[in-house]
Amino acid sequence: MIAVVLAIAVLAMFEPRAWIDPTLPLAGLFLLAGGWPMACVVRPREVRLSVVLIPLAGAVVWGLLRGGDKLTMLVWVGNLVAFWLALQARRRFTDLLLYFAFALSVISVVRYFGDSGGSPSWGPFVNRDQYAAFIELVLPLALAPALGGERHAFRFAVMAAAMYATVIAGASRAGAVLTTAEIVIVQLAMWRRGRRSGAMQLWPLAVVFVAVAGWAVLWNRFSDPDPLGGRREIVAGTVAMIEARPLTGFGLGTFRTVYPAYASVDFGSVVHHAHNDWAEWAADGGIPFCLMLLAIAIWSVPKAFRTLWGIGIVAVFVHGLVDFPLQKPALELWLFALLGALAAENSNSRSRGTSGPERQKSKRFLTETQRPQRRKVFVLLVLCTTNGQNLRAPR
Repeated sequence: MIAVVLAIAVLAMFEPRAWIDPTLPLAGLFLLAGGWPMACVVRPREVRLSVVLIPLAGAVVWGLLRGGDKLTMLVWVGNLVAFWLALQARRRFTDLLLYFAFALSVISVVRYFGDSGGSPSWGPFVNRDQYAAFIELVLPLALAPALGGERHAFRFAVMAAAMYATVIAGASRAGAVLTTAEIVIVQLAMWRRGRRSGAMQLWPLAVVFVAVAGWAVLWNRFSDPDPLGGRREIVAGTVAMIEARPLTGFGLGTFRTVYPAYASVDFGSVVHHAHNDWAEWAADGGIPFCLMLLAIAIWSVPKAFRTLWGIGIVAVFVHGLVDFPLQKPALELWLFALLGALAAENSNSRSRGTSGPERQKSKRFLTETQRPQRRKVFVLLVLCTTNGQNLRAPR
């Protein structure tokens, strides 16, 4: 069910209508969270915990105490609920997210090339960088089985190559760099693990799909002599906001209304976000709020590289240094849900204990220590049987 709610979040949050707004998927998450204790009563199950709950809950409580935009505060509560539900999920819902993202990428690229006028959009995404961040999250879910040479590797290679091509066609510079880095990192990790068959399928498919989708717009954007023009000035104003209230911030979701007082340049339009998620978090929630989120990002790095499919989480955190993908509720919910799935897999690996040579060594040690015990039990049984026969024997 959590996968369905996350899919609705992507489809609904970017095209609000009468009662279809960001609160709809949040209501679904809260209903799932309310039904989880009842499900535990009907069918008892293990309650998983994670150290990530400490900084995440701390950030949510800090933001609520500080105040700010009501919807933004509600979204942060939803992020905590999404993490918790994903942590407790008994089945991996990430495969459903991958298939949904692949279908959405196909629809998005068809809509992009079929749009005859106006600003281009990618399905429900109206911003190329936000779409790229969405693909960054899910692309490693296809890369890991595709480059690992697992069953149905070709299917996952097709999905990964197609999604990668849509990012290139979308012309997000940060997205193109980060998705390419994801492919290279996962491939190198698989080579280190002795799996080299998947690369022969993925790269030719990626080249073909990129050639079909197009790369000229991206190439032109990379030739921009000042790619950070405008963003540099916005970040400077955001830093001034942080210096004004370093501990408490101005309140979650208040950047749009507070920024004009600290802006050094007038762009002639409303500046909605800082083009740097980390700076905006520090300006809205204060430096402590930003540090708690930084702790979550640092925690995710070794876990992501261990699973490989979690590398997309790290990529989106990095993308937040030059854009604002995590200021959209849908992407936030997806990020924290995947963080919950990553924490759940980490918990499962710990519960299984050691593996490989250590497990075999432990098993051999137990077997060797059990053998003397078995001999003692056998001897005791023989003695008891002999004594019993002696007692019954006539004198």
